[in-house]
Amino acid sequence: MTKTVTPEVHATTSLSLKGKLAVVTGAASGLGKRIAEVFADAGANVVIADMQLDAAQATADAISRKGVKTLALAMDVTDEAAVDQGFDQIQKQLGPVDILVSNAGIQIVAPIQEFKFSDWKKLLAVHLDGGFLTSRAAVRQMIAAKRGGSIIFMGSVHSKEASRLKSPYVTAKHGLEGLAKVISKEGAAYGIRTNVICPGFVRTPLVEKQIPEQAKELGISEEDVIQNVMLKDTVDGEFTTVDDVAQVALIFAAFPSNALTGQSLVVSHGWFMQ
Repeated sequence: MTKTVTPEVHATTSLSLKGKLAVVTGAASGLGKRIAEVFADAGANVVIADMQLDAAQATADAISRKGVKTLALAMDVTDEAAVDQGFDQIQKQLGPVDILVSNAGIQIVAPIQEFKFSDWKKLLAVHLDGGFLTSRAAVRQMIAAKRGGSIIFMGSVHSKEASRLKSPYVTAKHGLEGLAKVISKEGAAYGIRTNVICPGFVRTPLVEKQIPEQAKELGISEEDVIQNVMLKDTVDGEFTTVDDVAQVALIFAAFPSNALTGQSLVVSHGWFMQ
């Protein structure tokens, strides 16, 4: 395949989040970390919520040098009490939440006939229970604050179509689209917008882990997994980048009205075209 040469783009943060408070889950690394950085560049104060508190604190410390307020928070998004207590702590220390990016996620791959029920439940809990619990907590604060808000779910191209070995992941990512649509309808009266970002493969630690796992399950080389599984349907054979996704998150977060709500935007180098 002849790859398209794409000029390097240096994005500008003309969209402002000044004075807003954003919570990003799974933000100690990968997509969540980059989204938090871009939000801070746009003026937002940022909460780094992650299971790994030390890594979250390191990210928060680095972002605070941009001149915004930050808070590192240990949060298991599958634990109702932990989520509610975490959002209470956020409100006490930084005020009510304006933006939520529900980004925490895991991946487990196996054929359906070998998939452990415990793994199925674990993956759905992180993506769907986590999306529900964090958005419920955020919506409660947004309604009370009476200044609207933006909820962003991290979906996937797998919110639109399926791949082998990913039965719970595909199920969960489809489910997030339904949840977003419901919250967009219920939240409209309060100025709360809810949207979904659907990235293609982004070379994060989560994806890096999948490459050898899929190579083993499919009986092919790791390079074949990359070129003939992950990227074969893209227009240029390229991975989506964390910056690609973060810039879309910024658009959703900063958009000023309910004109953009209940939507999903695929960011995948043309892997999936609506």
